[in-house]
Amino acid sequence: MDPIPLFFNKKIVLGVTGSIAAYKAADLASKLHQAGAQVDVILTEAAARFVTPLTFQAVTGRPALSDLWAASAEAHVAHVALAEQADLLLIAPATATTIAKLAHGLADNLLTVTALAARGPVLVAPAMDGGMFAHPATQANLETLAGRGVTVLGPAEGRMASGLIGRGRMLEPEELFGQARLALGRGGPLAARRIVVSAGGTQEPLDPVRFISNRSSGKQGYALAQAALDKGAAVTLISGPTALAAPVGATVVAVQTAQEMAEAVLAASADADALLMAAAVADFRPAAVAEHKLKKNAMPEIRLEKTVDILSAVAEARAQSAEQRPTVVVGFAAESQNLLENARDKAQRKRLNLIAANNIAARDAGFSVDTNRVTLIDGGGGVEELPLLTKAQVADVILSRVERYFTPQAW
Repeated sequence: MDPIPLFFNKKIVLGVTGSIAAYKAADLASKLHQAGAQVDVILTEAAARFVTPLTFQAVTGRPALSDLWAASAEAHVAHVALAEQADLLLIAPATATTIAKLAHGLADNLLTVTALAARGPVLVAPAMDGGMFAHPATQANLETLAGRGVTVLGPAEGRMASGLIGRGRMLEPEELFGQARLALGRGGPLAARRIVVSAGGTQEPLDPVRFISNRSSGKQGYALAQAALDKGAAVTLISGPTALAAPVGATVVAVQTAQEMAEAVLAASADADALLMAAAVADFRPAAVAEHKLKKNAMPEIRLEKTVDILSAVAEARAQSAEQRPTVVVGFAAESQNLLENARDKAQRKRLNLIAANNIAARDAGFSVDTNRVTLIDGGGGVEELPLLTKAQVADVILSRVERYFTPQAW
């Protein structure tokens, strides 16, 4: 995992309690550390029976803590220093016992004392047998914590250590990492902004089993959605079919055809602050869809017709809106020739604030790969050619440019 700007200089306290799911916490600690955060792990006595402190020290580069009375090399009162400096406290796994202690304000170990003194966001990921989770006492304790502003994550349903099936499994480390990322992004420069992102290709059916599509993977659009979340925005991700996992925190609208995407984009962007139209929407579709599967022994003649031009429809709706929503519209131009000329023409015709043009003929850019070569052209004709970047880095740059439209002094 490459370091993520959002995690730079962030201090995260990861609390680990006595559940078999503690072994997954080592993976979570590693992910947080690799993302760029300073991770301090606090183990309860029971947690250390499942996973040793050395394991966490190996993946974070910092000694794991457990003793409330041990002197700290950084402060004479360890829990106060941890709590005051932490940008985030995440307890995963959180057992029924620890949840009960937190709900009742009990502070009898380093983790619960730190939690009581914490001033930043607190996230709790329950992990226990289904019966324990469903018990009224546990449910009441979780309601108490939620009422105090603690974010309760999960648990998931599935097979547990007891062999029973039910709700009580800790969320997977990837999901918890995404939740931590979401929490760190809250209050960012795009907080309270609503951003719509379209991603992926569309599929225009020929018959019940075949369709016309393109090579779009959705990677750039999904990176844009994640970058918007990192800056605190509320994100609606309108996605064509893709194998990618949606960023945690995004509201996902799944579509298949260009028409479905047009309807979803127009509905979502009507009250949005920004639209980032990264989807590779089909330009053509079959004029008629066969009711039954076309047989290969009879070569069909397929007549095509144009699909809806979504950005043109957005421009028209925007012109008729009293509030001119969405305020900012960003388009993308995937070209194999005359890159700047075609991109400028598209930006002008569709009244875009910004367009990102990329040459899909380059092997290290465009569809499927993780990197992109993008040239940004703003509404005033200004051109900014970016070097080869990862799609996540391209997304960060584009969202920084979008941010400027809401903070004019940043220009």
